[in-house]
Amino acid sequence: MQLTYSTFDSRPSERRRAWQRAIADIYFPLELAFPGTRVFEGTLDAWTLGPVSISRNCSNGVLYRRHEQHLLEEQDENYLVTVPELAEVRFVQDGRDVSCSPGGFLIERSHLPYEFSHRDPASLWVLKVPNAVLEARIRRPERLATLRFDARSGAGALFVDMLRLAVARISEFDAASRHLIGNQLVELLAAAVAADERLLMGSSTSVRNAHLCRAEAVIRSRLADPQLSPQSVADACGISLRYLQQIFEAENTTVGGQIRAQRLALCDERLRDPRFRGSISEIAYECGFSDQAQFSRNYRARFGCTPRQTRAEAQRGC
Repeated sequence: MQLTYSTFDSRPSERRRAWQRAIADIYFPLELAFPGTRVFEGTLDAWTLGPVSISRNCSNGVLYRRHEQHLLEEQDENYLVTVPELAEVRFVQDGRDVSCSPGGFLIERSHLPYEFSHRDPASLWVLKVPNAVLEARIRRPERLATLRFDARSGAGALFVDMLRLAVARISEFDAASRHLIGNQLVELLAAAVAADERLLMGSSTSVRNAHLCRAEAVIRSRLADPQLSPQSVADACGISLRYLQQIFEAENTTVGGQIRAQRLALCDERLRDPRFRGSISEIAYECGFSDQAQFSRNYRARFGCTPRQTRAEAQRGC
């Protein structure tokens, strides 16, 4: 589905208000300030690809503010991955101030106040990713906020290229294919940021972080195995169970909790994916749950609804 907004559809005196409504519809509520006195011009196009959306935002200079009051009624956290094509942008959140020029991208978190601005006319690509989708691939994705990443080479460049190409060819794909492409974009994003040393900074030593990354990779690769346990993860990493537990405790979680969280995230992704036609019990089994009742309880506790409700909602959206 594509949504298109243009200020040229509004009278000059109404354009700023119309732009604010369009921004709220595509992203979330924000306060806008418009520098200068010139008549505002902007176009905003958005496309849905399964769990994520892509937008192209072209406008004169704007200052966007996300305030505490905007967060009061917001339940679902999202991340905006912003790729400037034209002009430098500035982002301020949680006491950090970062600028990003064409050739890079930065990440904004919806559940904290922030300011985002560009003084000159700008063209931006924006990928909106729900927290649950990103969290299934990147541990503690809140660490990404305010970081600027290189998009000139490697996985970062491939991520941006695919972002543009997905929109250019989106009319050729059905709902199932768009869902697949959306997930592949998130996989590329994860690949682009995962190797960044800034994500490994914390209380753990580099050796502990290396073991942590290895353990998380083992968990992701073996989610379908109902026998996956903290001991088997420790064995695969060549470390003791107690040492593995200490590593995860330093991250305020447990090995078993991480296994369960990754399985639930994978189940949720498949329940929302129109390509997966299997039953709910088959999805649970394929993700390593051997007890469907236990799976349903854990799923409802994590997502606030039953697997059947999620499946029904996904089918209505097709």
